Amino acid sequence: MAKGGACVARLGDSARVVFVRGGVPGETCRIEVTDDSRRAWWRGRVVEVLRPSPDRVTPPCPVAGRCGGCDWQHIGLDRQRRLKSESISGQLRHLAGLDASVSVSAVPGDVGGLAWRTRMRYVGDGAAVGLRAPFSHDIVPLPSGGCPLAAPGGPEPRQLMAWLRGTGEIAVTVSESGTTVWSPQRGVISGEAVVKQSVAGRAFAVRADGFWQVHPGAGEVLTGAMIEALRPRPGESALDLYCGVGLFTATLADAGVRVTGVEVNTAAAALARFNVPTATIVTGRVERAEWTCGDAVDLVVLDPPRAGAGAAVVRRVAAVRPRAIAYIACDEAALARDVATFASVGYRLTGIEAFDMFPMTAHVECVVRLQPDEVDQDG
Repeated sequence: MAKGGACVARLGDSARVVFVRGGVPGETCRIEVTDDSRRAWWRGRVVEVLRPSPDRVTPPCPVAGRCGGCDWQHIGLDRQRRLKSESISGQLRHLAGLDASVSVSAVPGDVGGLAWRTRMRYVGDGAAVGLRAPFSHDIVPLPSGGCPLAAPGGPEPRQLMAWLRGTGEIAVTVSESGTTVWSPQRGVISGEAVVKQSVAGRAFAVRADGFWQVHPGAGEVLTGAMIEALRPRPGESALDLYCGVGLFTATLADAGVRVTGVEVNTAAAALARFNVPTATIVTGRVERAEWTCGDAVDLVVLDPPRAGAGAAVVRRVAAVRPRAIAYIACDEAALARDVATFASVGYRLTGIEAFDMFPMTAHVECVVRLQPDEVDQDG
């Protein structure tokens, strides 16, 4: 399986690589080439399975395979998680030179990999509302019951069509305080602009159109893994980089740690100050922001965007010599590149957990512990 969710195939006896949607590694399939515009590789999709994998299942959605919202509904959940484990281990081996055994765990409360996506974006063309086809602007209409990955509580397709007023894009955020429908062009259409989310009994104010983990169980799982990675002690100091509205900031503050959060988005930074009034929140780019933690930094949380933290941030973090770093990553290749950079400046990977926070897709979330070379693994 290639990074991104397609299978790697060879066309006949040639060396031509084709990235094929809708397959399972080990199968023999007949494919349709959907994009032959590149010299090095093509794209394709399965049109007939000649020798199926034992892990092939019937997709729960009638438009699976045509819709670009998820890639793996045709693969059993156990195999999905094994494939993600293999991808993480492969990227760490290829990009960071590490042999790491990784097991991807289900998120508590998972319901067969369905009904978890609390944030959805839909598009309309005047005749239907749905999701984009893969690598296309074409719209695949929603099935009558809606997207099976969408969390309960969202509007029905008919209501979405009425709110769309024809063409355009519309988004739905399902939260503890209700459902918000909004449009990038028109703003909030229904519901509240700022919604409530709770993690382990602690409430957070979050913009409906801002960042928050999309799986309802993600917040508790990630904060628990972060605490396990850092093992904070009361009175220590910490940096929470890319802190968003303060999820990890709050968890560390509740553990008695003095926290400085850094966030470039001004709306998210303002909510972080509201959510965690005891913390110091700095608005600015992580690469350039002033970090005001006093004389020393004991702990660092890194939760960068999908592209990763990058070499400049990694070197800046290593320069303050924290005793432990918790790196939260939603892209295993970006994680592996940053882990390799950390190794070049004296920090090594001493622990990793992975969680299936995006079932039916190729995406996975990791929490990694990094420590100075001179520290024992249990230190």
